[in-house]
Amino acid sequence: MAAPGPLLSEHDLYLLAEGTFRRPYERFGAHPVTVDGVAGTRFAVWAPGAVAVAVIGAFDGWSDAGEAMTRRGATGIWESFVRGAGPGTQYKYRIVPRGAAPAADKADPFALRSEAPPGTASVVHDLDALRAFAWTDAEWVAGRPDRQRPDRPLTIYEVQAGSWRRVPEAGDRPLTYRELAEQLPPYVRDLGYTHVELMPVTEYPSDASWGYQVSGYYAPTARYGAPEDLQAFVDACHGAGLGVILDWVPAHFAKEGHGLGRFDGGYLYEHHDPRIGEHPVWGTYIFDYGRAEVRNFLLGSARFWLEEYHIDGFRVDAVASMIWLDHARPESHWGTNRLGGRENLDATDFLRRLNETVHETAPGAMTIAEESTSYAWVTHLPGEGERTSLGFDYKWNLGWMHDSLEYFAADPVRRSPLHGRLTWPIWYAFDEQYLLPLSHDEVVHLKKALLTKMPGDDWQRFANLRALYAYQYAHPGKKLLFMGGEFGQWAEWSEGRSLDWHLLERGGEGGSQAPLHRGVQALVRDLNRHYRTLPALHQLDSRPRGFDWIESGDAQGSVIAFLRRGQQPGDVLVVVCNLTPVVRQDYPVSVPVPGEWEEVLNTDATAYGGSGAGNPGRLWAPPGQGQGQGRFAQRLRLTLPPLGVLYARPRRVAPAPRDGQGAATGTSESPAGARDERDERDERRP
Repeated sequence: MAAPGPLLSEHDLYLLAEGTFRRPYERFGAHPVTVDGVAGTRFAVWAPGAVAVAVIGAFDGWSDAGEAMTRRGATGIWESFVRGAGPGTQYKYRIVPRGAAPAADKADPFALRSEAPPGTASVVHDLDALRAFAWTDAEWVAGRPDRQRPDRPLTIYEVQAGSWRRVPEAGDRPLTYRELAEQLPPYVRDLGYTHVELMPVTEYPSDASWGYQVSGYYAPTARYGAPEDLQAFVDACHGAGLGVILDWVPAHFAKEGHGLGRFDGGYLYEHHDPRIGEHPVWGTYIFDYGRAEVRNFLLGSARFWLEEYHIDGFRVDAVASMIWLDHARPESHWGTNRLGGRENLDATDFLRRLNETVHETAPGAMTIAEESTSYAWVTHLPGEGERTSLGFDYKWNLGWMHDSLEYFAADPVRRSPLHGRLTWPIWYAFDEQYLLPLSHDEVVHLKKALLTKMPGDDWQRFANLRALYAYQYAHPGKKLLFMGGEFGQWAEWSEGRSLDWHLLERGGEGGSQAPLHRGVQALVRDLNRHYRTLPALHQLDSRPRGFDWIESGDAQGSVIAFLRRGQQPGDVLVVVCNLTPVVRQDYPVSVPVPGEWEEVLNTDATAYGGSGAGNPGRLWAPPGQGQGQGRFAQRLRLTLPPLGVLYARPRRVAPAPRDGQGAATGTSESPAGARDERDERDERRP
C-alpha cells in the first residue's frame, strides 16, 4: 500500500497559523478514506507541545501502542492513516508531553461524534455523511434574512433537550433527537413561538453542567442520538416554521482530563496566565483568544453548526466573563490590558470576528449575547454607520429581568416603593437591541419556579404570573421564556426529570388547579399571537419612537400605562397594568386616537383563570377630552382588573371584500394625532 500524502497542505498550514482557516474541520479530526483499496481513517491533531502522539482505539482492541502519528515539522500538527478504522470506530489520542509528565489520552477536539457519556471516546464519523442529509428546508433558509430582521417578531421557547419530556415506560429516559423532532415543533408552533433555543447540545461530560462546560465543539451530544438525528430535528423545526438557536459556549471549557485542558501537557487552548486562563467561580479553563489557532478552532465551530446543521443563530453564553479581565475575580487576581484598562482586548476582537463570521456565513443568522454588565455597544443597531460594537444582533436585558422579578415577587401592598423597577428600564431600553429573558437561570438553585416566586394565595400567584407575561410581551425588546413557564410549573427545573405535564390535566393536589395551568398556557398562546400580528408590539422594539409613557407616576396605585407604536401611524396599542388585587373603576387613560377603541387582551379574562373584570364591548375616547391632563388630548375610562394587564387599540376598519377573494385584510385608521414629534426622528439616548 502506498503511503497517503499529507492531510493538510502547505496552504492549509499557512491559513491555520494566520487564523483564517475557514473550515478546519475538513482537515483536522478523523476522515474515513480508502487508500490503494484499503479502507481506513486519516487523523490530524494539533499538539505542538507533544514529543509523541498515537491514535489508540477499538481498531486494535485499545492496545497501549496504538498507531504512531507523524509530526509535520515545526507546525505542531500530527497526522496518520489507520487501516481498519472506519465510521463508528471509537478512538482517542495518546499524547506524550515534554518532560516527566505522564501520557494523557485525549478526545479529538475536532471529532464530529462522541461516545455517549459517561464514555469519553471520540467516534469516527464521515463528514460526507453529514453533508448527504436530505434537507427539506431550502425555502426556510432562503427566507431567513427577511424572517429574522430586527423589525420582525422574535419570541423564543428555551428548551433543555433531556428534560422537556421523558419516556416513563422506558426507564424515564430522555427523548431522542428524532422523538423531539416529532413532538416539540408542533407543540411550540401551536403556542405561537417563532424560535426554539436549545441549551447546549455540543458534547459535554457532566449532566450537572447542562452543557455549559463543553468538551466537544464539533460533536452534538450523543445522549440523544446520532449527528444526523440532530439534523432531522432542525429540519423538522424549519418545516414547522420555527427557527433554531443554539446555545454556544466560547467563554470557557471543561477541565475533565479527556478534554481540551492541558491538551499537549502545557497551555494550548487555555491562556497561559492563570489569572486569565481559569475561571475561579465555574472551575473551568478560558480560551486564549489571542492565539490564531484557537480563534480558528472556535470560529470554525461556529461556521460548522451554521453550514452543516443549518442553525439559525447562536446565543453566546457568559459574554461578560470574556470581555472583562476582573469578572468575578478579586483585585489581586487580575491585571490590566496593554492600554491600562479592564477589557480583555483579545476576547473583544474575537467576538467581533465571530459576529462577522456568522453574518457572512449564513445571511440572516442572528447572534445573541448573554452579557450582564454595562459594556457599551454590544449590539449593532441598523443605520448606525461605523459605530464600533461587538456586532451582536441582540443582548439579553438582564437588568429588566432582575428588576421585573423583584417587583412581581413583592407583596402588592409593598410594591409602591419598588415602582421604579418598572419605570427605570425604559431609560436604557433603546441603548442596545435587547431581548427580554425569563430563562432557565431564574428557576434553579433555590430561586424557585416563576409561579412560586409570585406572592399571595394560589389565585393571586397565577394572576401575578399572567400579568408578568403580558408586561414582558408589551415591553420593548424581543422575548424568551424557558420551558415549563408556559403553563406555570410549580417546581424548580431539574435536568434529571421531565416537566410536570400532568399539571395541565390533573393540576396540583386535588386537581382543582388544572384550569389555572391551562389558563396560563392559553394566555401565552394569545400573547404570541398578538405579538406576531400587532406591529406595535414588535416593529420598533429598539427605537424610541416605538414607546411613549402614558402613566408612569402612579406608584401609590401600582399602575403604569404606556403606548406602543408600529411603523404606520395607525398601528398603536395602549397597555395598562394594574398590579394590585384591587379593581379600579373609571380609571382615566389618555390615548392618541379619538373615537372607538377595543380591548384586545385582558389577563383577568375567565378563559385564563381570571375573575372576568374588564371592558367588554365598545370603548369610546371623545375627541379633545382630557387636554392638559395627560400626554394626549383624549381619554378612555377603563375598568382595571385586579393584578391584571390590558391591551387596547383603536377599532380597525375592514374594507369591502374584493371580488372573488373574500374579505380583505383589515387596515388601521390613521387619524390625526396618532403620531408625535418623535416619530420623525430616531435619536438614541446618549
